[in-house]
Amino acid sequence: MTPTLAPPARASRSARLGLRATPQQEAILRRAADAAHKSLTDFILDSACHAAEQTLLDQRLFMVTGSQYGALMDALDAPPKDNPGLRDLFARKAPWDAA
Repeated sequence: MTPTLAPPARASRSARLGLRATPQQEAILRRAADAAHKSLTDFILDSACHAAEQTLLDQRLFMVTGSQYGALMDALDAPPKDNPGLRDLFARKAPWDAA
């Protein structure tokens, strides 16, 4: 189950958010809130929290096909390729270790 950012329905609301909307935006939000049988505030908060959750999930959850997943696993399981530049970098003394 995905954790929700929305507070429980009975939680005390103490944070104040302000926003400006065009009359057309207000009208569609009110119509949608009415259709959902919610107050305008509840509808906007629920919708905004849902969008926020999706945005945060998009930062850490990647959907791939089975073949894409297989290719990723094959790349991770493959032995490392020789990288002379990286080998040289790790052979050097770290700047903070040089005294």
